[in-house]
Amino acid sequence: MSRSHRPTLAALLALPLLAFAPTAPAEAQTLRIGLAEDPDVLDPHQARTFVGRIVFQGLCDKLIEYGPDLKLVGQLATGWSWSADNLALTMTLRPDVVFHDGERMDAEAVKFNIERMLTMPESRRRSEISQVDRVEVIDPLTVRLVLKTPFAPLLAQLADRAGMMVSPKAARELGATRFGAAPVCAGPFRFVERIAQDRIVLERFDRHWDRANFHLQRVVYQPIPDATVRLANLQAGSLELIERLQPNDIPTVRRDRRLRLSEVTGFGYQGITFNIANTDRSATPLGRDPRVREAFELAIDREALNQVVFEGVHTVGNQSVPPGNPFFTDLPIARRDVARARQLLREAGVPQPFPVELMVATTTDGQRVGEVLQQMLGEAGFAVSLRSTEFATALDQQTRGNFQAFHVGWSGRVDLDGTLHLNTHTRGALNDGKYSNPEVDRLLDAARTTNDVAQRKTFYDQANRIILTERPRIYLYHLKNLVAHSARVSGFTPNPDGLLRLQGIRVAAN
Repeated sequence: MSRSHRPTLAALLALPLLAFAPTAPAEAQTLRIGLAEDPDVLDPHQARTFVGRIVFQGLCDKLIEYGPDLKLVGQLATGWSWSADNLALTMTLRPDVVFHDGERMDAEAVKFNIERMLTMPESRRRSEISQVDRVEVIDPLTVRLVLKTPFAPLLAQLADRAGMMVSPKAARELGATRFGAAPVCAGPFRFVERIAQDRIVLERFDRHWDRANFHLQRVVYQPIPDATVRLANLQAGSLELIERLQPNDIPTVRRDRRLRLSEVTGFGYQGITFNIANTDRSATPLGRDPRVREAFELAIDREALNQVVFEGVHTVGNQSVPPGNPFFTDLPIARRDVARARQLLREAGVPQPFPVELMVATTTDGQRVGEVLQQMLGEAGFAVSLRSTEFATALDQQTRGNFQAFHVGWSGRVDLDGTLHLNTHTRGALNDGKYSNPEVDRLLDAARTTNDVAQRKTFYDQANRIILTERPRIYLYHLKNLVAHSARVSGFTPNPDGLLRLQGIRVAAN
């Protein structure tokens, strides 16, 4: 346990004095949040981590937001409309919005942001909005996005990082690298400091357009990869809220009258991504032969993995969305078949045991899943070595192609395009395994051109059947988002996307 996360003796001795201190006003309170990983770069146009999206909820407002019912509502935009041919989206912007540096958030700022995402070499949002041809400023509070072809997922993308607006002035002055270390957005909290692997501190922005609904003065995000340590810090009072509680800790939280549990099923996935064609690390039978990847899948018992590691809390799956999602493809989940796995390895001419390096995060989940998979795969002819890597570093290694297989997931999006196209299309910004199939590309592109949900599902069903046969990744399970917080915290509402929204949250004094 690091020094920064352990209550000191002096702090513990001082606790009785708090009973005599006046209750702090709501606007002067601090919320300390324990994260499962340290985020990557704090630029919404470059970032890729789930925990980064959690931080951005307080730091960077979006053009559009999802309400608790997952319906789109205005945030920086107050309204929008499509042209008759679906080739232009006109948005009306909220008046009197300023960035944290005091610059106006207007139509020119939106134009700058969209163009930055489309042209900046470091952008990871390019493929999410690639159908935007140009941005037109109609007047200071009206902007029009003109498309190359109809693009049904655009509104959903603008309700996520592609819709987060950054200060043009700060972005120009700092450049991509320096801006990511000192971000300037238009959210309810402004950036104060970041100490890698220790904390990210945000402070209330008093000029925020919706400041009346944010009652905290300061938010401190502390990365604590060990779930046991995160919970211990919550119990000790050095944190007020933690994300990704371990399923086997649910009884502990429920028994503790000082704590509360919030849970909701998410729409992301966890699985194994394979290096198909990214540098010479892919030049192995695992990367080049689908039979070896099929053997890999047949070695895994998803239900047993869920029971052993997660107390059966999560939902096993074989695709990027869970059952119940409008775009779910009804295909059976492969059952474990060790004999068939060994046979496939023989057919592929692979000697047994076949060595595979599996990269796993240093988080509690990553370590435990890796150990269970190592044992299961060993029984089917694979010799798995675990490469434990800090999560943000692991993502960087994945981008560079320095991996064979990686246990990693995606937090999911309401619109499937934000998952499947981004991770599987040849030009997908997060297709780090470099999987490429022209027919899959055609189907995923076609699903972008119509607003007819049934037609889009037909395209996704066809693409899924190819993907699940070629296995550029193996989908294993869908997480239930488990958040534990102090009973002193009120106003927290869980959301299926797993993000921690700060509106309405208050922290009562001890």
